[in-house]
Amino acid sequence: MSRPAVVVTGASGLVGRALSRAFPIVPLPRSGGSLSWDPAKGSVQDDGRLFAAVVHLAGESVAGGRWTQARRDAILGSRVDGTRTVVDWLLARARRPEVLVCASAVGFYGDRGDQPLAESAGRGRGFLSDVCVAWEDEARRAEQAGVRVVHARFGVVLSASGGSLGQMLPAFRLGAGGPLGRGEQWFPWIHEDDVAQAILHMIRTPSITGAVNVVAPESVRQKDFARTLGEVLKRPAVLPAPALALRAAFGRGMADELLLASQRAMPERLLASGYSFRHPHLRPALEDLLPR
Repeated sequence: MSRPAVVVTGASGLVGRALSRAFPIVPLPRSGGSLSWDPAKGSVQDDGRLFAAVVHLAGESVAGGRWTQARRDAILGSRVDGTRTVVDWLLARARRPEVLVCASAVGFYGDRGDQPLAESAGRGRGFLSDVCVAWEDEARRAEQAGVRVVHARFGVVLSASGGSLGQMLPAFRLGAGGPLGRGEQWFPWIHEDDVAQAILHMIRTPSITGAVNVVAPESVRQKDFARTLGEVLKRPAVLPAPALALRAAFGRGMADELLLASQRAMPERLLASGYSFRHPHLRPALEDLLPR
């Protein structure tokens, strides 16, 4: 008998692609096929197959443009409405999965300076925190049907093929990279391989429920991340992007919450549950991603 499927929304994104390289998944596309969904209409085409888990990753990119009111509405709506569609589908099923792993983010904590942030830390202030709270509240409804719910609070996922690191690389390779603002803010990062393996660990570990910080155990400040990236690329990384320039380019809200906020998130629950990081330290992680 074949192993029950792991169904993934947002399978074509950065985390979805990493997951597909680590484990056979069944993508939930937005149209076509016997298993698909339409979050705009709140509907799912279900072929009735048995699956062990759903990993819900789909959502509008928070880095896709300035946070106009329309962009804010799209970011919030894609997460809340999309998650509502997934949960309603699971609640209506006769054969439900054992676990729903729903994406969230360390933006839940807001800008917290030097405070270490385990999963027990409360919510912060700001738009991203509001989004994460609404997102997690919607996913939590699946518990009504006996589905174990895990909120994967992702840090910055490092990949040479996209995401924040992919956007940084052209400037850093030209020697034009450097810290964002003063660079004192904590930078919660994780290697793409550990993201995939951590999700699989959550699926396979029945004791894991609720919020899980998906970040590496080594905390670094943003200026130290920039310096280490420059050293790995053998390029100088001393040209800062001043906070005023970032606010002018991206708007105050996006710059302050996405680029300049400090979140010293700690992977307390992953470590306590026995997860062993493949890339716990920044320099070897970058060297693995950016071989010379």
